[in-house]
Amino acid sequence: MKIIVTGGAGFIGSNITDYLVREGHEVTVVDNLSSGKKENIHHDAQFIAKDLIKENITREIREHEAVFHFAADPDVRLSARTPLQSFNQNVIMTFKLLETCRKNKIKHIVFSSTSTVYGEADKIPTPENYPCTPISNYGASKLACEAYLSSYAHSYGIKTTIVRYANIYGKRSRHGVMYDFYEKLKKNPKQLEILGDGKQTKSYLYVEDCVSGTITAFEKQDRIYDVFNIGSSEKNTVDEIAKKVSSNMKVKPKFSYTGGTRGWTGDVPLMMLDTKKIESLGWSQKISLSEGIKKYVKWLEKEK
Repeated sequence: MKIIVTGGAGFIGSNITDYLVREGHEVTVVDNLSSGKKENIHHDAQFIAKDLIKENITREIREHEAVFHFAADPDVRLSARTPLQSFNQNVIMTFKLLETCRKNKIKHIVFSSTSTVYGEADKIPTPENYPCTPISNYGASKLACEAYLSSYAHSYGIKTTIVRYANIYGKRSRHGVMYDFYEKLKKNPKQLEILGDGKQTKSYLYVEDCVSGTITAFEKQDRIYDVFNIGSSEKNTVDEIAKKVSSNMKVKPKFSYTGGTRGWTGDVPLMMLDTKKIESLGWSQKISLSEGIKKYVKWLEKEK
């Protein structure tokens, strides 16, 4: 199958690309390299350097059957300070891509969404049919994208798979709480500042499990439009994450806190996704948090 991966030089997109290439698909990566890195792209994938907000890919997308849309503004924290950036890089970019897909009769789109679309859910674990009330600009922009994807699926027959991710971490990730802790501890192994009160509780999933869940949804979905949560059955506090990262780095820092129940504007203090739906298709988490953090810290040490 000929597949386009937007954002394929980024964290999750490059890991998706690796899998698709290994499975024998013909993959074209489209990325502007604003946050991704060219060295992340599999050597057997074709690379096109384009900004999807400013440029179209009408010529490049012809004859492709599916699009994995992972190009986005990935930073939840920054979206409070730069709401227009979140809107442009998520909503505007997705709308323009959908128009290109419609005109070129693309058969299937996979879209990387987020647990933040649920906001502060009262039901934990949170199922896919729970009402979405995002409390961050990032979550709002992703939910707007989902709405457009739903309308294009039902109006034009483009099969659409929405994957709502928990906190994904692992090789090639250069943002998020674990990366933040690693960077801080490299600078000062005796002191670690933790945003909020350290009691924020969330689920974290290693990127290999994220990829397998995404592919499961892509291959086994039978409806024209569907949504799948992809996350871990474990949930941990930020304090617990800090301790595990510190332990793997063989340091014993003193923790300090910025205070409050949120790490930043739009932070959700309690998040855990109900993954029964994707599990019913045969997916299961393979890598525990302890094993995943060990693998991630080892990768970061090698990279640095």
